[in-house]
Amino acid sequence: MGSSPRWWWSSSWASPPPSSTRHHKGEGWGLGGPVLVKAVGWFLLAGLFFRVLCSSFSSPPLTEIEKGKCNLFDGEWVPDPSGPAYTNATCRFIDDHQNCMLNGRPDMSYLRWRWKPYECELPQFDEVRFLSAMRNKSWGLVGDSILRNQIQSLICLLSKAEEPVEVYHDREFRNRRWHFKSYNFTISLLWTPFLIKSEVFENENGESSSEIQLHLDVLDPIWTSQYGNFDYVVIAGGQWFLKVAVYWENGRVIGCHYCQDKKLTELGFEHLYRGTLQRVFRFITSSNHKPVVLFRTWSPDHFENAEWFNGGTCKRVLPYKKGEYSGKDMDHVMRAIELEEFRKIMPALNGSGNAGTLKLLDTYSLSSMRPDGHVGPYRFPNRDKDDTSVQNDCLHWCVPGPIDAWNDLIMEMLLS
Repeated sequence: MGSSPRWWWSSSWASPPPSSTRHHKGEGWGLGGPVLVKAVGWFLLAGLFFRVLCSSFSSPPLTEIEKGKCNLFDGEWVPDPSGPAYTNATCRFIDDHQNCMLNGRPDMSYLRWRWKPYECELPQFDEVRFLSAMRNKSWGLVGDSILRNQIQSLICLLSKAEEPVEVYHDREFRNRRWHFKSYNFTISLLWTPFLIKSEVFENENGESSSEIQLHLDVLDPIWTSQYGNFDYVVIAGGQWFLKVAVYWENGRVIGCHYCQDKKLTELGFEHLYRGTLQRVFRFITSSNHKPVVLFRTWSPDHFENAEWFNGGTCKRVLPYKKGEYSGKDMDHVMRAIELEEFRKIMPALNGSGNAGTLKLLDTYSLSSMRPDGHVGPYRFPNRDKDDTSVQNDCLHWCVPGPIDAWNDLIMEMLLS
């Protein structure tokens, strides 16, 4: 991974409006230009905030917590002097832009914590046990750059037992596939940031020439065409839904989000994300193929003092304690949509006897407590980290880092 020059391509999750701002390769993680964020973004959020206050964000749907089992997602970070399961010296699959050790991060304290659920222990990832259980199986990881971030962690953990061979990648290294020969186990990365059909007018430098075109009524065939090949699927998204986009349904334009100089109805990101999740969940429940599907929840950023486009940073070196951090308004809005739509689909699964095929991988709470685990200014080596012009990445995670706990959770959920 680290050797692939475009692994990080399109890591920006919400670029400024293409008609007014051009951003260069690797830049940008925010909602849009400052004026739009303050004017349009807050206006939209104001209409949602009351509903958000009435929702619960700390616990997953009750259907996901089996009777007699602890809630793996409710706990705290506790000191772990043993350190990470791997390092940049022992794993060659870390993307350069998340390789905080290689890029000179001086503090190592962010590597010495482990996630501890309140009512049980979360075992450390066991690569041999995992690969043995997945012999002759195939995994598909479907989503955006945060999911690519997670797959780096997963492959680093698994490579302690056996290094995989990359058997496929497309021209931009967006879609990739690895094979663990001794176990006949395959992991595929399917890059589809919206999960629905999209037309993105960005070149390899991340420069946009037009608004994204999104087809709300058509799932992205990049992943649906391969769905039948997988025994396990991890699906996640969210951040790209905040981008400037024109919305289509039934072959015609029905509105937009953050559009400039267009006489189109502002539908907002909530409409897009809710409708997308409804379509994704309906596809899963109606498909004749029944893999185990893990839906991973919203991944928070921790920009402080400003946003990505105007000097926001993430300089904390310790986790938050339970209840110390309540999250951002955007976290609450997106998370409320996820939990509501997940709850709504569960009766259909229970009625068909396939409830076990869809599980909630609720990483939000544990991730929200780790402001210290982001890449920050350590995206590139040999950069003056005190230089205020260095753009911080407070969305993606250092590898190794807190993101390793996401894979610990996966193993416990599937193999316990």
